[in-house]
Amino acid sequence: MKTILLSLALSIMSLFVFATKPHIETVAVDAKSSIVKWIGSKISSSHEGNVNIGKGVLSINHGTLVGGQISINMNSISCTDIESAKKNKYFVDHMKDEDFFNTEVFPLALLKITKTVKGKGNNYKIIADLTIKGITHSIAFLADVEIDGLNFSAKANLEIDRTKWGIKYGSGSFFDNLGDKMILDEIEFQVLLQSVK
Repeated sequence: MKTILLSLALSIMSLFVFATKPHIETVAVDAKSSIVKWIGSKISSSHEGNVNIGKGVLSINHGTLVGGQISINMNSISCTDIESAKKNKYFVDHMKDEDFFNTEVFPLALLKITKTVKGKGNNYKIIADLTIKGITHSIAFLADVEIDGLNFSAKANLEIDRTKWGIKYGSGSFFDNLGDKMILDEIEFQVLLQSVK
């Protein structure tokens, strides 16, 4: 009887250790089906567009998001609301030059998750290091992450103060008398990440 009880206790302990031991799977982000949309605003108007993901992975531990990182191809930035081809090109080229993202020198931005806090259901609070133009700052945002085995779909809206990354062009925080040419410091990003099927 003692032998049976001992074996049972060892089995339960083994199951407990297996259940609590980290088993982290790294799952690739599907760059083609994933989307990063940006929105930048002036006092009375705004522009929006897309930027492509280069490579990315999310780290999953027993069905829970625990980490990950994505690189963003800043040379892929586009504007989707300026219909004139000439004006659109002028705007995008300006976004790529030294006034904004300086993509010739800094072609990639990087988002690296440093901490996740799981809430109810699919809700997470995510802490991440965001690197733009070689400058890194920690940001926090909420995300909805659906995980099914090694498949995932993650949605998040986040907002950053661009001036923290040295993007000060047209900022009322640094320049006076800009009038309606003043560009708000905040840039909004709407992110949808899909796993590779």
